[in-house]
Amino acid sequence: MSFLSHSRSSIDLNYASALRSLVFIILSASLWTAFCYRKKRQGGSSLSQLPGPKMKSWLKGNHMQIFNLKHGWEFHKMLAEQCRFPLYIRFEDAIKAFIDGPAVLVKGLLGRKQLYTFDHKILYHVLVKDGSSFEPLQVGSGAVLFGPGLTNAVGTHHRKQRKMLNPVFSIAHMRSMLPIFYDVVDQIDLLGWMARTALELIGQSGFGYSFDNMVEDVPKHKYSIVMKELQPTLTRLGFGRIYILPLAIKLLPTNVRTFIMNITPWKTLHDARDMINYMHNLSVSIYEEKKRALEAGDEAVTRQIGQGKDLMSILMRENMKADDEDKLKESELIAQVCTFIFAAMETTSTAMARILHLLALHPDVQDKLRQEITSARKEFEGGRLSYDVLVALPFLDAVCRETLRLYPAAPTILRRSTEDVVVPISRPVRGKDGTEITEVFLPKSTPVVISLLNANRSPELWGPDVLEWKPERWLSPLPDSVTDSKSPGVYSHLMTFSGGSRSCIGFKFSQLEMKAVISMLMENFKFSLPPNKKILWQMAAVASPVVAEGNGYPELPLIVESVNCV
Repeated sequence: MSFLSHSRSSIDLNYASALRSLVFIILSASLWTAFCYRKKRQGGSSLSQLPGPKMKSWLKGNHMQIFNLKHGWEFHKMLAEQCRFPLYIRFEDAIKAFIDGPAVLVKGLLGRKQLYTFDHKILYHVLVKDGSSFEPLQVGSGAVLFGPGLTNAVGTHHRKQRKMLNPVFSIAHMRSMLPIFYDVVDQIDLLGWMARTALELIGQSGFGYSFDNMVEDVPKHKYSIVMKELQPTLTRLGFGRIYILPLAIKLLPTNVRTFIMNITPWKTLHDARDMINYMHNLSVSIYEEKKRALEAGDEAVTRQIGQGKDLMSILMRENMKADDEDKLKESELIAQVCTFIFAAMETTSTAMARILHLLALHPDVQDKLRQEITSARKEFEGGRLSYDVLVALPFLDAVCRETLRLYPAAPTILRRSTEDVVVPISRPVRGKDGTEITEVFLPKSTPVVISLLNANRSPELWGPDVLEWKPERWLSPLPDSVTDSKSPGVYSHLMTFSGGSRSCIGFKFSQLEMKAVISMLMENFKFSLPPNKKILWQMAAVASPVVAEGNGYPELPLIVESVNCV
């Protein structure tokens, strides 16, 4: 019996090993075929003539430089500076290039040609005018991770979801959510709870659901932990997530992908799988609870947190009233839960953390902001500021805008052409052969790396102090160079929230959340830097703060003192 068991175990191991080898051979052959096809197709295009940095790896191209956690900032800064002051350069002994303009050739998997740009004219065509000819690069893998929500839908599915969601984020609904924001923020007393705050804000105002009772001795909700660990985990998957997963989605059915994922000896992959399964199951639970309340009638809804004014209640009511051809599927509604939470918690909590870090670095700005907020509260006799007063506070608005300009939470976004397309450049770029390039031909499936970071940091638009954090620049009329730039950004001549039909639909929600939280924190607390800890920001899909000599886990340790005790 023992012998038979041992033999069966050996056969199983040999079978799994052979299967993994077969999968590796199939994927390798597919990658090589795709590489040869694309090389032949892109060989003579103007994209090939663009200048750019040398590949650091024949396999990964410039990927590990563009998305480098520690040194990515320097790489992007180098590309921007060389575009403005062209010369032969070297960067960490890995790059040698002659760059002359805001359109740069970078390499991806197996040397695949990609366009790196922050040129406003190119961005206008990619995101607005020719937006239907481009889609998010990771739309397939995104749908696997988060479901068929707004950020992962394409074509008619995206237009239908956007049409249904637009009224949900109206100013009228934002006004009704401010009291919910205040109710949550009133309970905060430590900076370390910023992620819990963002999760609870989107929970109550987004779904009428409470993740966290905001009590100090009670552990944070598991969803909060998962959401903060998800982005670093996905970043560690990096190369596999961006290149291998989309290929697997295209070539393999779901059950085969699941089987391969389960037998692959990669802990990071299994951690990501478990996180996504947990998020999906909780999203289904939240949706089903909301659905039961709506079916039970208005009284049941009003008994829920948010009294039926939350985003999900509004969305589901609108969906019930919609014509059959406009209705969203149940799977699409469930996917919005993950989409809303990820967007609201990750990006907005990062923006709020960045503001607090900057205010700790600039105590004079912090004092000025606190004075503005306390003066406004006195006019309300210590009561809560109304929506109109809060959003109109000039210096609070300036602090938020300047932070979003200089430090967009998502430094880059990725697009892919869905057909052959030609995009013009705002000014000629000198090609490798010395000729001037005024437009770039992008064959179908060409990736485009859009640097939101560098698009917001153009000295030609913002002046020589563009890299300085100066909220005061927003208290005066903006330079003509900015207002005349025709930036395709949906927000304040900035690319922070992208532009076009795929711009961030919740950018007003994000601004309101930031202002509500920061205003209440400033009135009650003073923030300063710890004496023996240097805080750095890692470049990932969403930037995150870490302690220089720490364990690399996202954290922002600040000294928090009560204003009344200072």
